[in-house]
This record gives sequence, C-alpha cells and structure tokens, in this order.
Amino acid sequence: MERKASAVWSGGLKDGKGSISSSSGALKEVPYNFSMRFEDAPGTNPEELVAAAHAGCFSMALSGQLDAAKLKAERIATTATVTLEKDAAGFTVTAVHLDLKAKVPGADKKAFDTAAENAKAGCPISRLLKAKITLSATLEA
Repeated sequence: MERKASAVWSGGLKDGKGSISSSSGALKEVPYNFSMRFEDAPGTNPEELVAAAHAGCFSMALSGQLDAAKLKAERIATTATVTLEKDAAGFTVTAVHLDLKAKVPGADKKAFDTAAENAKAGCPISRLLKAKITLSATLEA
C-alpha cells in the first residue's frame, strides 16, 4: 500500500510560497509559507499535518487495541502537539505529545491505559517518528 502527497514551492525561504496536495484530493493546493510555519500566520504547515496524521493514526490504533480487549469506545478524541525546535542541526521535531480523552463503557483504568500505551507504541506514525512521544490518557465516565 502506498499513499502520496506532493508539495510545490516557489521563491526563497522567507518570501516564497508553496502548496500541498494529496492524491486522494483531501488536500488540494493547500497554501503554506514561512510565516504559516514559523510564525503565527493562519494556514497550515508540515508539522501541523504530521500532528493531524499522528492523532488520526493513534485514535484508530487505540480502537483496534480496545477491540482486542473486547471493549468498544463510544468516543476517542486525540490532540497531537508537535514540538519544533532549533538545534545545532537546524529545525527538528523533538517531541509529540498525545492528549487523549476517551469514553469507553465497561473499561477499567488499567485496561484503558494498557490499550493506550500499546496504541502509542504500535501506531505506524509513532513508529515513523524519532521524536520523544508522550501520552496523557483520560478515561471519561
């Protein structure tokens, strides 16, 4: 299985602009530029897209872990926060924090935490990233 996305960039680093597209069409020439990535200008950037991919991947992986434990989530809500820092090598994604809130009828805290940790370790995007990945998991009543 392969998935594709593409980016086109024109101009210099700070005055240039680009767009990101995906073969599925979910992203179609979505603009991005320096100020969207390194400042607070509205718009997307590669790190935000990595965060979205990780949140989605982790949520699905958790659902699979819960299925294996014969539990079914009513709701899984994950926010991934990607940290981008400048170090000696340049800008590096140094960490991802997953903030999970889930409603899983019949789950006890131990089973929930085990499923969440297994999903964090086993999610394909987690395995892709070299950054430190942390997790805060809340089982809602």
